Amino acid sequence: MTLEELRELFSDMLSKGLQPMYCDTIIPLYESPVPCGEPNVCHEDLVHDMLFPRELLSMHPEMVVCVTGDSMIDAGIAPGDKVRVQGDVMPQDGDILLVRLDGEYTIKCYFVDEQNCHWLVPQNEKYQPIMLDEQIEVMIVGRITEVMKQAPRISSRDCLKAIRRWKLANIDNREVSPLRVSQVVREIAPLVKKGRQWYAVYRAMADVNVMKENDFDVFCDLIRTEVPKHSHLPKTQEMQRMASFSFAKPVSRWLADNAPVKGKIFADYKNLAKKTRELLES
Repeated sequence: MTLEELRELFSDMLSKGLQPMYCDTIIPLYESPVPCGEPNVCHEDLVHDMLFPRELLSMHPEMVVCVTGDSMIDAGIAPGDKVRVQGDVMPQDGDILLVRLDGEYTIKCYFVDEQNCHWLVPQNEKYQPIMLDEQIEVMIVGRITEVMKQAPRISSRDCLKAIRRWKLANIDNREVSPLRVSQVVREIAPLVKKGRQWYAVYRAMADVNVMKENDFDVFCDLIRTEVPKHSHLPKTQEMQRMASFSFAKPVSRWLADNAPVKGKIFADYKNLAKKTRELLES
């Protein structure tokens, strides 16, 4: 991106109420991870510099360090995060600090109790607080002012699920023609082996508003009209009996342990309903 393109982009964002900032100020990023767990040695090796907007920086010296360990997980600081550290500060209760203890580094929450004892407190019950006394050489490196997390990547599977949910939600808003409904009945009929199984076909049609709820008479008339010679035609009374427990709900909410049929029979009903909906959507 050229400088002119960047200026145009900033101008467009500002016109839409956004507040972009130039990253024009260097602060150091340290390669060696700092533990959020037991204190450990942190070698002061620079991996590279980081650029921050000048408006976000204070008058205090700042740096960025990488985090390992899970002792601050309940405070939202996880392994792999980077934290921004502001130096030359006077800590207050509740501040999260980068501290050097006897030459080793750790990140913990600072607290002073009623007896004026100073503590470093983890935010994970697996770890114990550390009381700061004369036997420990302590240096406060700085206060954590920001936690920077890597943007997560979303799996293809999760993206596909979201798209399928959208498609299923929006099929209700599309009109399925009577001609297509008739075609689906004829296509699905060979898969129906018992009269009661037509309920799965009805339920799939009701889910997409092809059929009205509990309008079994109209459904049975439709089947008898489209496939009059079928060996297993539906009956209204059978349809009514099947509309119980989870089967009274949309197919997506059918539960194997709360259905009027069990085991493989339940799977057959659900597969038949699924196939019907697929045909209606195609």
